[in-house]
Amino acid sequence: MRKAVISRKTGETDIELECNIDGTGENNVKTGVPFLDHMLTLFAVHGFFDLVIKANGDTEVDDHHSVEDIGICLGKAIAEVLSDKRGIARYGSCYLPMDETLVRVVVDISNRPFLHYGVIVNEQKIGAFDTVLAKEFFRAVAQHAGLTLHIDLLHGENGHHIIEAIFKGFGRALHMAVTKISIDGPLSSKGCL
Repeated sequence: MRKAVISRKTGETDIELECNIDGTGENNVKTGVPFLDHMLTLFAVHGFFDLVIKANGDTEVDDHHSVEDIGICLGKAIAEVLSDKRGIARYGSCYLPMDETLVRVVVDISNRPFLHYGVIVNEQKIGAFDTVLAKEFFRAVAQHAGLTLHIDLLHGENGHHIIEAIFKGFGRALHMAVTKISIDGPLSSKGCL
C-alpha cells in the first residue's frame, strides 16, 4: 500500500493529512473551508484515493492560508509515496466534462514542478470561497509533489462547474500517472527523475 501521513503546524494552520494512492475513494475531509471539502471529496472519489484531512486554520482572516497549506500537505504526501518514482506510468491526462464545461488536466510526475493554469472563472466567489484560491491550491500541490501540471479550461461558464471539473480531472489524471506499470525503475532515459 502506498500511503503517507503528513502533519504540518504553523502560526496560520494545523493540518493532519493521510493519503493512500492505492485506495478506493474513501474520504473524510474537514478543512474548515466547506467548498474545498467538497472539491477534495470529488478528487478522492474520482481519483480512487483514500483521503483523510483534519485542518484548522485562520479562516477568520480568509481561506487563503488553509487552502494553500492543504495543497502543500497533499503535495508532500504525493512526493513521499512516490519518492523513487519507480514502476509508475508517470504521465496522466483527462478531459473532463461537466455540463457546459470541459477541462483538460495533464500531469507528469517529473520532479520538475511547474503549473500552467489556463483558467478564467468570472465569479469572484462561489459561496464564501474565493475562486482565485483554486490556482493557489494547485500551485502548492505541483510545487511540493514535483509535478508538471497543466490545467486548461477549454470552455465553460459556471464557476462551480469549472472548478469541480478541474478537481475531478486532476484526480483522474493523477490516478493514471501513479498507476503501476511493468518496469523496475523510473520511466526516464536518464534512469532517474
